[in-house]
Amino acid sequence: MTDAKSRESMFTIEATPVKFGAGAAQDAGWEMARLGGRRLFVVVDPEVQRLGVADPVLASLRAAGMDLIVYSEVDTEPSLDALKRAVAAAQEAQPDAFVALGGGSTIDTAKISNLLVTHGGEIMDYVNPPVGGGRKPPSPLRPLLAIPTTAGSGAEATTVAILDLPDLKIKTGISHRYMRPAQAIVDPELSRTAPAAVIASAGLDVVCHAAESFLSRPYTTRDRPATPDDRPPYQGSNPVADLWSAQALRYGGQYLRRAVQDAGDLEARGFMMLSATMAGVGFGSAGVHIPHACAYPIAGLRHEYRDPGYPGSKVFVPHGFSVIVTSPAAFRFTFSADPAKHIRAAEFLTGEQYAPDDQEALPSALLQLMKDVGAPSGVAALGYREADIPELIDGAFKQQRLLAVAPRTPTHDDLQHIFRESMHNW
Repeated sequence: MTDAKSRESMFTIEATPVKFGAGAAQDAGWEMARLGGRRLFVVVDPEVQRLGVADPVLASLRAAGMDLIVYSEVDTEPSLDALKRAVAAAQEAQPDAFVALGGGSTIDTAKISNLLVTHGGEIMDYVNPPVGGGRKPPSPLRPLLAIPTTAGSGAEATTVAILDLPDLKIKTGISHRYMRPAQAIVDPELSRTAPAAVIASAGLDVVCHAAESFLSRPYTTRDRPATPDDRPPYQGSNPVADLWSAQALRYGGQYLRRAVQDAGDLEARGFMMLSATMAGVGFGSAGVHIPHACAYPIAGLRHEYRDPGYPGSKVFVPHGFSVIVTSPAAFRFTFSADPAKHIRAAEFLTGEQYAPDDQEALPSALLQLMKDVGAPSGVAALGYREADIPELIDGAFKQQRLLAVAPRTPTHDDLQHIFRESMHNW
């Protein structure tokens, strides 16, 4: 048994400063001037640029006297090659600050570009081990102003950037506190043009972020790190992260269905954007675990799924869908670690009350939400078969930074059961 003196006794809460509200994006120039940026590398989602959503933001930056280098060759769920192209463009531009305008993929592209412009090296040097080298940036990055246009990813509030590694058939990430944007602007009006499927996937990602972080193992159960620098970004559940995650669950249950059904419902889309930021603060401290560990091989192993509701022709599994499909089975598995907390998570999501031993409360609530917003019905709907489960398990086990904060540590057989149970959720 681990001696109590060798266990963790502290946790860290950090949050991106956020300006929220309709019309907030018009303050982009003022915010960037405050951050000291003058020559800006502006990463813009191509669809956001095509629809003119970016125009007011770019105008605000130019009106503040900024020199803009606009980069819009952003991939949804970006691959290593796509990120290398963005990094090369940013290195050629040599900006003193960055702006990201788009969904999570756009913000992640800006984060990684900023990292490599500031500290050099190769992307894989910084990717989380055991997939990459796990190199830590030695000092803060250049200012990044993050402006999301979807009601979901929470990338504006996190230290994480995700990338697809097709050659390895896996997705993984880079995570460090210096990756967190210096400022976020969350403007519900920017989400008007986002398609329903994008809102559904991003919103389900929010709900899963919140549930996983709320249910992660307590920070006091981890071993004390040898030095402060060895403390992981994902520290386990704690009283402050729990507050953020709980409110994100409430908003997800109240507003996601409305946000998907009506692009003009700015109240619903606004609260989903706010819940994404809240969930980002929560899981940025506590962490995510089994559903996200399973999601990375689901998204990376096969490139056959094409969601008809997403713009463009790229074949990929939207991140929120890859995460949510295993969540009911994952939370059935983790229920015994803390039944009362699983029940509370279900009650936050639905506003209903459940019996204290109702193992199906949270899985059932998630399944109903998935059905209502048009999510895929299971792992099989994303192009997988039972024969793929061994490779999916191998990919999930590579996500040790995530599995380390799971409330129950899954074995090979446990993950096999989770994937098999998730093949067909209904």
